[in-house]
Amino acid sequence: MFNPWQNKISMTTTELKPRPRLPDWLRIKLPTSDSFAHTHSLLEELRLHTVCESAKCPNHWECWEKGTATFMIAGNRCTRACGFCAVSTARPLPLEADEPRRVAEATRRMRLRHIVITAVARDDLADGGAEHFRKTVETVRELNPGIVIEVLVPDFNESDAAIETVLAAHPHIFNHNLETVRRLTPTARHRATYDRSLSVLRKVKAKRGGTVYTKSGLMLGLGEKEDEVLIAMKDLRSVGCDILTLGQYLQPTLKHLPVEEFVSPEKFEAYGRCAGEMGFIHVASGPMVRSSYHADEFNRTSARG
Repeated sequence: MFNPWQNKISMTTTELKPRPRLPDWLRIKLPTSDSFAHTHSLLEELRLHTVCESAKCPNHWECWEKGTATFMIAGNRCTRACGFCAVSTARPLPLEADEPRRVAEATRRMRLRHIVITAVARDDLADGGAEHFRKTVETVRELNPGIVIEVLVPDFNESDAAIETVLAAHPHIFNHNLETVRRLTPTARHRATYDRSLSVLRKVKAKRGGTVYTKSGLMLGLGEKEDEVLIAMKDLRSVGCDILTLGQYLQPTLKHLPVEEFVSPEKFEAYGRCAGEMGFIHVASGPMVRSSYHADEFNRTSARG
């Protein structure tokens, strides 16, 4: 029987493979300004988690140097054990009632014009943490009028009530990642399904139509084939997905799924062109792209169409 609190993937020592050497296009420069330290200190002071740290995002040096961060609410312990994700799988702690206020305060001090709010999967909660999302969005907006708010949510087990709770807070962008192609989903995404993720995005469009942008992302390099990527993009367009991100999967630790391919920048550019031709109004496609990387570059006036 599966234990939801076990480690991500159970591997013996002999099964662990050394990670391949990174190509030049994936090498990053460490920050040299005081902005990185300032952001780090602020997050520590307000006791906030970020997906930047918890998911070992390779871009957090750059983002923190710019004074931006993706806030991860509802704790840093996830109830799921996805094979690609560095966030800890463990029994979650109770929600912190003052966390929405602390996120809003950080947003105010950082003078953000665009905030991304994400969360671990909280299958232990009846609503999957949807009400906590709503409170956080509303508190951020109250303290920061005019800010663009993007939510990056789990699938809430496809609960209509949970989806409606988040939408009731009126985020500008509703983001839920498909993560990978259909064939690789059972391996990469524990307890999530390809069709459920598409259904979540379809329901958002059905409930709110043109009042909210929908967004999703794919990781490349897990062993997917080109035609599978194109099919996944078409599937996202079929449910009305507006915004797409495509980025390179990087193995967080030796216990996570291995990288099967380092996709070249040229191939990312080609995928990006295809996505634009399919009708996505905004596409970010490149090796270092992550779901919330440079999220503030999207706005209504820069959108295609």
